[in-house]
Amino acid sequence: MRKIILYIAASLDGYIARPDGDTSWLHDKRYMLEGEDYGYSTFLQSIDTTLMGHNTYKVVLGFKEPSPFPAKANYVFSRSSHPDTKQVQFVQQDAAEFVKELKQQPGKGIWLIGGGQINTLLLNAGLIDEFILTYIPIILGSGIPLFAAGAQERQLQALESKSYRNGFVQLWLQPS
Repeated sequence: MRKIILYIAASLDGYIARPDGDTSWLHDKRYMLEGEDYGYSTFLQSIDTTLMGHNTYKVVLGFKEPSPFPAKANYVFSRSSHPDTKQVQFVQQDAAEFVKELKQQPGKGIWLIGGGQINTLLLNAGLIDEFILTYIPIILGSGIPLFAAGAQERQLQALESKSYRNGFVQLWLQPS
């Protein structure tokens, strides 16, 4: 069975974006370490599918890439109807049911990109198999939380941690 992996960065106070969805703080030049990608390239090779909410999709579209993750199957969950594109399939059906079926299909790992609402929905459904969280040394004070209101308590087991000289701390966790 395929794994759902939440691979995401958050501020020290648990936000994945500012209130308006801005994630520019993730790319602050003060945090850049030459030659370091924090395991991103290796992680990308381990997955062939992405999952994200519609608001996260809009943020990803603002990045430098002409299309988000062109070599991957990309699913965007939305409450409203959108035409599929060559690169993205929009999903309106129940996200937990869709993901349960997706996990049964052959393939590599599945990257849960976010945001907070889809993270919470899949957490509560017990569908996240692994968490790779990178904490950035910034306090935003407000914003879009890693998990939305209503997240159920879930015990996690730490598998590994790594700290970087720029203050980033990356944790690998799985449900207990």
